Amino acid sequence: MVGLGLLSLAISPGLAQPADVSASSLTASSGPSLTDVPDRSSLTVRGGFYVPAYTKLLYGRQGRFEVDFTVTLSIHNTSSANPLVVERVAYYDTAGRLVQDYLTAPVAIRPFGTIEVFVPVNDVRGGTGANFVVDWAAAGPIAEPLMETLIIGSLGTHGYSFVGQGRPIRIVGEQ
Repeated sequence: MVGLGLLSLAISPGLAQPADVSASSLTASSGPSLTDVPDRSSLTVRGGFYVPAYTKLLYGRQGRFEVDFTVTLSIHNTSSANPLVVERVAYYDTAGRLVQDYLTAPVAIRPFGTIEVFVPVNDVRGGTGANFVVDWAAAGPIAEPLMETLIIGSLGTHGYSFVGQGRPIRIVGEQ
């Protein structure tokens, strides 16, 4: 069984992280969903997902006000039989700059398992166009994974929540 110690946070040099952001890259609830990572040479199927992760949105007339959000990225293995290997979880800001890499080594998700990455409300480094890029692999054919973000925030007595749908990264326009 893969231990959670493998999931330590890897922060890119020169990028500040708020002092009270947790040093755990995946939520504690992800542990039971992990299994042994297959031999890397057996991973013959690969893909990537782009998942929007709005940590801040503008509102009001002319966008003068901001509301900050917590973001939970959920990576679901939709296969009933095979592990899904997550090779990279990269977090980017509105300008497309890498904010943080969340994995120091690949992890494998059990069939029908889910892992989560949490961005707290006070971590607004991503901004209005924040996103995750998740690279995955499998040892042979596998059901395409599901990736989405749950985005929650409040302003005064009003609460807001919505889901950001992940999209497979595919090259289009080639013949």
